Amino acid sequence: MNFFKKLFNIQEEEDTEIHKQEVKLSLDESFVHHFLKKGGKFLYCINKEEVIENFKKVLLENNWDEIYLLNENLASLFNKNEIKIVNKFNDNTPILTFCEHLIADNGDILFSSNQLKSTRLKDYSDNFIVYAATSQLVKDTGQGLTGIKTNFAKSLPTNISSVKNYIIDNNDDNFLNYGNSNSKNLYLLLLEDL
Repeated sequence: MNFFKKLFNIQEEEDTEIHKQEVKLSLDESFVHHFLKKGGKFLYCINKEEVIENFKKVLLENNWDEIYLLNENLASLFNKNEIKIVNKFNDNTPILTFCEHLIADNGDILFSSNQLKSTRLKDYSDNFIVYAATSQLVKDTGQGLTGIKTNFAKSLPTNISSVKNYIIDNNDDNFLNYGNSNSKNLYLLLLEDL
C-alpha cells in the first residue's frame, strides 16, 4: 500500500511543479493571446494579397459599403468601385488606419497623431480596421513610447493613445479611465513582414 501511496504522491508533486512553471510566450503569441482575450478580431496575413482579401471579407461580414481613411495610402487596399470613401464619418462609418505599435504584454494598439491627427480616439466611430505588420510588435507600452521617440526624434507626434478594449459597452471599473472610453469594435489585419 505504501508503495502505491509513494508513487501517487511523487506523481502529484511532479504535476504541481509543472503547473508552477512560468510560461514564456513570444511577442506575437503574447500579443495575440491578450488581444483575443479582450475581444479583438485578428486576421493574420502572409502577403499583401491576403490583406486585401481579408479586408474585403471584413467589409462583407459587416455589410459596410463605405469607409473613412485616416491615411490616403490605404486606398491601395481596395478597388474604389467596390467601396465608397467618405470625407466625413458618423457613428457607424468604419475607420481604416495604420498604428504605431502593437503592445504584446497587454494586447493594446498604440496610436499617435500620425494616424489620428488631432481628433481624440474616443471621438471616432466605434468600428476600426487597423492594418499593421509584425515588425510593429513591442514588448510593452514603454518600448512603444521609446519607439515613437526614436522614430520621430525631430518631430514628436502628439495625441498618443491606445485602444485597450475591443468590446463596445464594456464597463471598466478602473477610475483612472473614467470618461476616457477608447473601446472599439476592432479588426486587425496583421501582415507578416519579418
